[in-house]
Amino acid sequence: MIKRPDYINRLLKFKDADIIKILAGVRRCGKSTVLDMYKTVLINDYGISEENIFQKKYTTWKLSENYNASDMYNDIKAAIDGKGRCYLLLDEIQEIDGWEKVVNSLFEGYDVDIYITGSNSKLLSSEISTYLSGRFIQIDIFTLSLAEYREFRDNRSLSNDELFKRYLLYGGFPLVATLDNDTSDAYQIVEGIYSTVISNDIARRHRILNKELFDRVVRFIMENMGKTFSANSIVKFLKSEHRSIAVETIYNYINWLEEAFIIYRCNRYDIQGKSVLKTQEKFYLADISLKYSQFGYDTKGIAASLENIVYLELRRRGYKVYVGKDSNKEIDFVAVRRDEKVYVQVCRQLPTESDREIANLLEIKDHYPKYVVCMDRLASGNENGVKLVHISDFLIQENW
Repeated sequence: MIKRPDYINRLLKFKDADIIKILAGVRRCGKSTVLDMYKTVLINDYGISEENIFQKKYTTWKLSENYNASDMYNDIKAAIDGKGRCYLLLDEIQEIDGWEKVVNSLFEGYDVDIYITGSNSKLLSSEISTYLSGRFIQIDIFTLSLAEYREFRDNRSLSNDELFKRYLLYGGFPLVATLDNDTSDAYQIVEGIYSTVISNDIARRHRILNKELFDRVVRFIMENMGKTFSANSIVKFLKSEHRSIAVETIYNYINWLEEAFIIYRCNRYDIQGKSVLKTQEKFYLADISLKYSQFGYDTKGIAASLENIVYLELRRRGYKVYVGKDSNKEIDFVAVRRDEKVYVQVCRQLPTESDREIANLLEIKDHYPKYVVCMDRLASGNENGVKLVHISDFLIQENW
């Protein structure tokens, strides 16, 4: 089992804190494995008896048809009664209707430290705000970073550049990283993940009647990852294909895709006014391989894939990430973490694309770090305070 220490350390930060820990992310990104690792750490490093750890995965195929919240509560209660401090590792609990009431009852009535995973932000719905208000923290779990991918591949003989080319081609789902697949096999695995989320987690749960139209909207969003578009622009596009759909339906589809962690919304940030704008957002995928599984790998789309990869890396490192607006110019990413800020421009090649990217950054008159990140190995050095860096180096280095 390959460790993912960043997530383990975040969990340990909240160990025994009087708060429920929710691990959330797209299916198959590694949430269950993180829980398994955390259990091992509790036993080996903290001396917690295995008797005091209750771990269960609540996926539908492992549960009887009539298994319900009452069964869930009784199972856990029977396992922890009279044992003192216990650790509850509850995996994919969104499958149990009413789970939040069970968790709330256990949290209030027993000496427990609770950890939850789920693949749908039903975990953070208004119902949960009612039952768990102020009592939970969400820890986002993403697919593999490049540094984690290197560990999963267990191949340090590859240079960072060679490793990145493979990462760009296959994406970061852990299952794909551990197998020696060709691209068709890899994308078939991701297609299975995609289909499960789209068909089960969204279409079935929300009773979408026109599945073909929903699929077309999803594909439009994937084709336009990293581009500015609106619900109205999707409606107009579909109208050009002689399909009719309401704007409100598009909003619902986008929200449901976010809830299932297939896409992430990136709002615009007015650098001069220092305010978040609610229009002209961009959307990025939970993993670039999701797009490849539907459209295949296309070198023409590499620039968008690079942007998506950098966005996810910034999120993994705990930044809130925005698209920067500076007058009539755009900065790919403004990343904010507490009192830190980083500006990042992403492009494919130097020098043809770099002059514009550097010029836009130089117009920002503050002293926060500014980067132009690209795939060109000639990208190195510093131009008037703007650092030029190869994307593999940017992703691998621990501190920027």
